[in-house]
Amino acid sequence: MTDLGKESASIAKAAPLLRRSPHHMAKPLQEFKSQSHDLSALGALGALMSATDDVREGMETLSQLASQVVEEIHDEAKLMTDLSDAFDALDLLLEAAQGKGKKG
Repeated sequence: MTDLGKESASIAKAAPLLRRSPHHMAKPLQEFKSQSHDLSALGALGALMSATDDVREGMETLSQLASQVVEEIHDEAKLMTDLSDAFDALDLLLEAAQGKGKKG
């Protein structure tokens, strides 16, 4: 196996692991989103100081950013899979070219 083949195998092994990583974030993210609607812990003082709206807005922004990170992780994993496939194809072409060179 050439270095290109080893790289391809390594990337192919890492891509599914990366793709599964957001599953660990799903439940905590959902709980975080639901808590943005119940900010009673801030109490009356939070309401008087408009902190509740600011905190809610901040939590919603963080939730959106976390969702974008999950999308980026999925995109990165797909790119890694595509790259691994391209390395495999290139490796086969290089091996075929070496085989032709030995015959000629």
